[in-house]
Amino acid sequence: MTDSIWGTKDVTSAKGKSDENFPVGSLLIAPRLRPYVHTYYNFARVADDMVDTTELTPDQKIARLKGMAGVIRGEITAPQRADAQTAVKLRDVLLKTGVPLDTATDLLEAFCMDAEKTRYDSWDELLHYCKYSANPVGRFLLLLHGEAEETLAPSDALCSALQIVNHLQDVAGDLKDLDRCYVPRPWLEEEGVCVDDLRLVRSKPGVRRVFNRMLDGVDSLNRQARALPHLIRDRRMRLEAAVIVELCHILAARLRRQDPLLERVALTKTDGAKALFRALRYFPAAG
Repeated sequence: MTDSIWGTKDVTSAKGKSDENFPVGSLLIAPRLRPYVHTYYNFARVADDMVDTTELTPDQKIARLKGMAGVIRGEITAPQRADAQTAVKLRDVLLKTGVPLDTATDLLEAFCMDAEKTRYDSWDELLHYCKYSANPVGRFLLLLHGEAEETLAPSDALCSALQIVNHLQDVAGDLKDLDRCYVPRPWLEEEGVCVDDLRLVRSKPGVRRVFNRMLDGVDSLNRQARALPHLIRDRRMRLEAAVIVELCHILAARLRRQDPLLERVALTKTDGAKALFRALRYFPAAG
């Protein structure tokens, strides 16, 4: 892998915990595992920033993302650059903990999709994207904690739900800043509206119906995700998952009541407290 593939510009993430809807390496995670979680999220943020930057072409973005995947797999050596070294650090974590490498490389596959794909033509296509963009995060956390295979399916459902509510939160900004839209186009067409209607300052009735249809899908995923806390053995991870399940339900309900074109619909500190209170019922059980 030549330096020309990596380019000359570092990509470092400007995002922090305040940019996340849900807990990132929170105090609910065991202190011994928290540094590994931070390494994973920093890797993801850097790759995310790379695919969203306007300073690289789609081909350059894909080349660098594939370069990061090569580093994760041990196929190439990364240059001494901040963005490339995030892959080196995460590879070390994955090898040390025994968490599969594909929890990182699948994320990079999703970012490669983002580099060249700006429209989605079905719900299944969107779920396929979530399989790579969101589900690996939950799998990393669960496998890091040594959880069983049975936890993975409800975790996938939760992570896909989280990804789709995030798409709905950011629907206006993604279209304005990146010309990227995750709302299935045929659903818009069935309601007599189009992608450009998502650029308006408030939702038309047809757009609102499409948003609600997407939230119906989220509700179905959330019902599957309800099983997750019951399956997790580690008490702290169980509580973390339960809090996130509750927050996803709260945010999905809020997106039904508020218009994401008119305002960014977000969680509040009160929502966090409410989710934690509801989740506490999972903590006393023996782990």
